[in-house]
Amino acid sequence: MRNLDFSNWHSLLQTVLGLALFTLIGMGIRVLAMFTVQARRERMNRQINERLKVLIAAYKTLGGSFTGDLAVDPTHMRDLRARADPGSLGEPASDRARRIRDAVEGALSDVLLLGTEQQVRLAQQAARDMVAGRPVHMDQLVVSLRDFIRDALDLAPLPANLAIPPQGPARPSPAGAKGRQGGDAAGGSGKGGGGMGGGMGGGMGPGPMMADHPGHPDTP
Repeated sequence: MRNLDFSNWHSLLQTVLGLALFTLIGMGIRVLAMFTVQARRERMNRQINERLKVLIAAYKTLGGSFTGDLAVDPTHMRDLRARADPGSLGEPASDRARRIRDAVEGALSDVLLLGTEQQVRLAQQAARDMVAGRPVHMDQLVVSLRDFIRDALDLAPLPANLAIPPQGPARPSPAGAKGRQGGDAAGGSGKGGGGMGGGMGGGMGPGPMMADHPGHPDTP
């Protein structure tokens, strides 16, 4: 304040303009810093949300079942066809095992991409076991994913005395087959409705034309 000059209007105007310019520059730097921090925070939030979404989907695939055979059968379809006779009763179960294996492979690739170091190591070991043809259990990887997801969502950890049964890959549902059957049934109904409409239109259409015919008894 000792360097400010208020002796005349010219000096006062220069002082005011200098203060305004200094304040404007300071506000601009502050706003730029705020925008930079906000953009970085939004980018980190998007990354965390995308990572959580992928890992939650992988958790549902790898640990969506508590009953049945929880081990992943690594056998490929060509080996199943070589071992099973065509049309045998065991073929649908083999196809379900193949679809489970394909879903597990996709989930493992997601974990290898976005998982923590421990999860990547467990997924790598599971992938090596599948390549070697050994049955794979996912319970350790599922527990690691569950703990990470709950921690990222600020949820309380599960009690240590809570006895959760081992989890395995989710069983594929025949939703696609049901959807196709429903579509075929709807298409059949539409065809039947069209035929009925055509029949009714064909029976009712010529009525007025016959009434206008000179030979018709209602014609004056």
